Amino acid sequence: MTPSTFSTDRRATSAVVGVALLVLATAILTAGVGTAVFGVVPEEPPPQTRLSLSVEGDQLQVAHEGGETLDVAEVEVRIAVNGTRLAHQPPVPFFSATGFVPGPTGPFNSASDAEWAVGEVGTLTVAGTNSPQIAPGATVRVVVVSGAYRIAAVETTV
Repeated sequence: MTPSTFSTDRRATSAVVGVALLVLATAILTAGVGTAVFGVVPEEPPPQTRLSLSVEGDQLQVAHEGGETLDVAEVEVRIAVNGTRLAHQPPVPFFSATGFVPGPTGPFNSASDAEWAVGEVGTLTVAGTNSPQIAPGATVRVVVVSGAYRIAAVETTV
């Protein structure tokens, strides 16, 4: 084997390796695009709902005023006072939970039906063991979430 033959063989090997890498990269990109286009199932859109909030002392009343019926088992309720989330959030539905007075009413109560329909009002009372406390002049915000979607956010000043 002469030196000139050896260097030609190396160039041919480099070209073959380069083509193989390009083919491999194309196959991987094609598989990725195919998965992204055909493998993603669109989620159902979030329910469209209108809620209202009223606060009297430590008691919150959240009324369903319009839109779709909500499945209470799929809903999270997040409460904040003056921009600070309560240390204990209500595990909707519930009867007795840390940070809340037992016996919420309406769809927040575990003994109610599993749906929160127009006209129903959920009531819960924040216990003295939860913080921050609701005081006169405080801004209370309730956000209702279902899965990855924020369904409603309502706010009022006490």
